[in-house]
Amino acid sequence: MIGDGGGKADVGRKASGWDDLPFGGDLFGELHLADQTGTGDTAARTLAALWPGLAPCGVAAAAAAWLSDHYGFPIILLGLLIGLSLNFISHDVRTHRGLDFAARTCLRIGIVVLGFQVTFAQIAALGPGPFAALAVVVAVTFAAGMAGARLSGQSHYAGILAGGATAICGASAALALYGVIGRDRLSQAQFALTLVGVSLASAFAMSVYPVLAAELGLDHGQAGFLIGASIHDVAQAIGGGYAFSDPAGSYATIVKLSRVALLAPVVALVSLAIGPAGGGTGQAGWKRLVLPWFIVAFLAVVALNSVVTVPAELGRAALTTSKVLLLLAVTATAMRSRMDLLLQMGWRAAVPVVSATLASFAAALGFAVALL
Repeated sequence: MIGDGGGKADVGRKASGWDDLPFGGDLFGELHLADQTGTGDTAARTLAALWPGLAPCGVAAAAAAWLSDHYGFPIILLGLLIGLSLNFISHDVRTHRGLDFAARTCLRIGIVVLGFQVTFAQIAALGPGPFAALAVVVAVTFAAGMAGARLSGQSHYAGILAGGATAICGASAALALYGVIGRDRLSQAQFALTLVGVSLASAFAMSVYPVLAAELGLDHGQAGFLIGASIHDVAQAIGGGYAFSDPAGSYATIVKLSRVALLAPVVALVSLAIGPAGGGTGQAGWKRLVLPWFIVAFLAVVALNSVVTVPAELGRAALTTSKVLLLLAVTATAMRSRMDLLLQMGWRAAVPVVSATLASFAAALGFAVALL
């Protein structure tokens, strides 16, 4: 009886076409619901995995922004210091994915968005002579960072990082170069310490260089070139220029943004020289020429910004977005750094930044006096 009942049921199923219906054998439609909600579940799981790291990083970055706004302290340096003070959070492995996401993805998007601040017309406005002088200043600064690393017993990767960050645009350049160097060749502790040194040197330069320019009797153009060609951070270079005078501030802005435009060529040369992170040894030379995608996107945004008039509101929003993303990246990097390694490095780790900073000032001052 039982067997006959089952046979009749099978016949009935076939006659009705039940087995041909989608999800016909799924009484409550679980398979159908799973297919419909799979993407949402994946996104939710990804957010849940990132949240334990992103949440404290966001709070730390917000605290840095508040302190900077109320007390006028460099925001990147504050993000570094707060991140280092909270590095015990990274002992919990659940925070690693979120912190790594902020340190890598936020960094790359922030550099891409930074391209909205530069146009080819701004570079052309500088003129061939001053631009050639600026390129020499960048090269001298980069070489001084390498030399400082060698004299202090640091790896040449530390020299590349310090020299490139000082020569181009401070923390933004350091983050881009570290993406090429990689944590397997340079520890995050060394990277964090370099960022601290670059931020401190930039804050010092913004306060001192305008005063030195006035004491040396430089005119507006000379002071603008000196400040724009030697102060690391973009905002601090522009602020230092306007602290001298409005004409000097305008010229310092053009000079500094021209330095930012050199970010892509410098990253390309470094990638060609050492190979991209994780690329292994013996890699073909043509493969080393392949730029990281975010540098290519940065160049594309600069090109777009050069041919299309971007509304001022969009430009300001892009600048704010870039600052927020880079602040998150710096804070997350500091939170992932090991304090014990930072303490072991000592004063020698700061030598590449100091040597690059001094060389940058000397070279920029020489060209400012000789050419302008």
